[in-house]
Amino acid sequence: MIYLTTLLLSLFLTITLIPFSIRIAEKVKALDIPDERKVHTVPIPRIGGIAMAVGTFVSMLLWASQNNFLRGYAIGAGIIVLFGIIDDLKDLGYKAKFSGQMIATLVVIFYGGLKITNLGMLLPDNVTLPEWVSIPLTLVFIVGVTNAINLADGLDGLAGGICLLSFCCIGYLAFLEDNTIIALLSLSIVGAIFGFLRFNTYPASLFMGDTGSQFLGFSLVTTSIALTQGDTALSPVLPLIIFGFPVLDTVTVMFERVSERRPLFSPDKNHFHHRLIGLRLYHTEAVLIIYIIQAVLVTSAFVFRFYSDWVLLIGYAIFATMILTAFFMADRTGFVLRRQGIVDTEIKGRLKVLKEKGIFIIVFFRIVEFGVPLLLFLTCFIPRTVPKIFGIFSAGLIVFIVAIWFLKKPWLRSVLTVTIYLLIPLTVYLSTADARISKDLLHLPALYDAAFVFLLIFVILTLRFTRRKRGFKATPMDFLIFFIALVAPYIAGTYTEYKQIGAVAAKTIMLFFSYEVLMGELRGQFNRLTFSTICSLLVISARGFLGG
Repeated sequence: MIYLTTLLLSLFLTITLIPFSIRIAEKVKALDIPDERKVHTVPIPRIGGIAMAVGTFVSMLLWASQNNFLRGYAIGAGIIVLFGIIDDLKDLGYKAKFSGQMIATLVVIFYGGLKITNLGMLLPDNVTLPEWVSIPLTLVFIVGVTNAINLADGLDGLAGGICLLSFCCIGYLAFLEDNTIIALLSLSIVGAIFGFLRFNTYPASLFMGDTGSQFLGFSLVTTSIALTQGDTALSPVLPLIIFGFPVLDTVTVMFERVSERRPLFSPDKNHFHHRLIGLRLYHTEAVLIIYIIQAVLVTSAFVFRFYSDWVLLIGYAIFATMILTAFFMADRTGFVLRRQGIVDTEIKGRLKVLKEKGIFIIVFFRIVEFGVPLLLFLTCFIPRTVPKIFGIFSAGLIVFIVAIWFLKKPWLRSVLTVTIYLLIPLTVYLSTADARISKDLLHLPALYDAAFVFLLIFVILTLRFTRRKRGFKATPMDFLIFFIALVAPYIAGTYTEYKQIGAVAAKTIMLFFSYEVLMGELRGQFNRLTFSTICSLLVISARGFLGG
C-alpha cells in the first residue's frame, strides 16, 4: 500500500501546485517565447518543474527511510532545481548550468556514495574501477545524461514521456530487487510526471523548463546507477538501454557540431525530434514514434536485465546503428512523408468525415458513460471485507457530495474529481489484495480484467471522435496509458505479490484516465455521474459498517 500511497500523493501534489505555478510564471514573466527553433507559437509558462520537484520531494521524504544516498540525492537534486529556477527566470549561460550540475553531482558522489565502480563483464575478471577512474567517469556520466534529457525537451510531452517510461522500468526493477528506496523514489517521480503531463501534452499549457528537465535527468541517471551498482545481479549496462535514445540523440548532435566546427552548445534543429518533424510528421506523430521506441527500449531492459553485459552493449550498438542509418538515408535521399497518401486521404479523411457527422461518438460515449461507473460499482463488491474506517470515510463523502449537489452545484465537478480519485485506488487495491472474485462473484476473473481493456478502447475512441474543441483531448499520452496498463500486469513473472502490484497500478491508471475523459465529455452535466458515485460509496460504506 505504501507504493500506491507514494504514487498518489506525488500525483495529487503536482496537479494541485501546477495552477499556482502557471499564475506565478505569468506574474514573473517566466515564459517560453517562440522563435525559429521552437514549434509553439504563443508564450507558455515554463516553471512546471517546480511542481514536479515539490511533489517528488514531499512524497519521497515522507515515506522513504533515510540513508546516505537518499540524502545526497535530495541535496544534489535541490541544487539542480535551484539553478534551474534561476535559469528559467534569468536565462543562465551554459557555464553556470554546468557549474550547478557539477556541484550537484559531486555532492551525490562524495556525500551520497554514488560511484560507477563495476562495468561487469566489459572488464576482465569483473575488475573494480579505482576511485581516480570511477569518480571522473561518474561525474561525466551524470552530467551528460542530465543534459541529454534537458536537450530532449523539445516537443510537448516528449521529455516527460521518455522519463515516465524509464522510471516505471527502474521502479519495477528496484521493487524486484527489494530496493525500497529506489522503488519509492521512482514511484514518486512517476506520480509527479503523470500530474505534469496532464498539462504538457500537445497542445501544452505548461512547460517543465530547465528546472524540470534537469531535475528529471539528474534523478534518472542517479537512480539507475544506484540500482545497477553494488550487490545486484542486474547488468551495469542497463542504464544505457533505459535512456539510450536521448543519449544517442545528444551524442549525435554534439558530434555533428564538432565536425562542422560550430560551438558545442550552439542551438540548432538537428535533434531527432526536429528531424522527425522535418520528415513532415505531425507533432503528435513524432512524439508517438519516440514513445514507441522508448517503450521498446525499457521493455528490452526488463527482459534482458540478467543477460551478458556484452550482449546488451552489442544490442544497443545495433539499435543505435539502425536509428542513425534511417536518418542518414532519409537525409541522403531527401525522403519526406507524402501527406496526401493513403493514410491521410483514405483513413484520416474518412475518419474526419465520420467524426464531423457524429455517427460513432454517440455509441462510443454511451458505452463509456454507463460502462465506466458500472465497472467501478461492481469493483466495490469484489473485496472479501472492507475495513470499518473505509466505511466511515465513504459515509462522510456521501454526506459531503449530497450537500454540494444541492447547495453549491458549481463546486460539484471539483468535489466529484477528488472523490473519484480517492475511491478508485481504494476499491482497486481492496479488490486486488483480498478478492473473492474467483469464488463468490463473477467466477470469470479474466472477463472482469478484460472489461478494463474493453472500456479503455472505447474511451480512446471517444477521445478520437469527440467534437469538443477544448478540454481533455486525445494525445500521445494515450499511448503511455495504454502501454503501462497493458504491460504492467504481465511483466511480474509468477510471483503473486508482484502481479498484484502490477494489476493495481494498471487498473487504477485506466480508471483515472477513463473518468478524466468522461467528465470532460459530460460538459457540466454531472447528475448521473454523481448518482453512480454515491451508489459506489454506499456499497463501500455499507460493507464497512456491516463487516463484509
